[in-house]
Amino acid sequence: MKSIITSMIAAAGLMVVGSALATDMPELAKKSGCTACHSIDKKVVGPAWMDVSKAYNSNGATTTGKKVADILAENHAKTAEEWLTHKVATGGTGNWGTAKMIPNAPKVSEADIKTLVEFVLGLAK
Repeated sequence: MKSIITSMIAAAGLMVVGSALATDMPELAKKSGCTACHSIDKKVVGPAWMDVSKAYNSNGATTTGKKVADILAENHAKTAEEWLTHKVATGGTGNWGTAKMIPNAPKVSEADIKTLVEFVLGLAK
């Protein structure tokens, strides 16, 4: 009985550690300069990536109240991934507040931008 309880406690501990590690900022984000304006769980200059993920995964709204469906329609984007990849590459303002997001292309490759967008969108799944 004691070994079962010990095993359960160890497994629970590993699950907590695993989930904490799963939400660490990827090295690619650090290398690309994303961490200057974003964190996973709190607003810095730009929105928290978890907030972005929740809004786009639930077809909800941004902190400015803009509905994701309207943002996609206004920008002729079929998917959140398509729109966010474009937004990260070209920059802009308005959907999450007044701070301007700087363009990241060509400094960051399109493949790396897609990888980061997939990471962000995967946070709230």
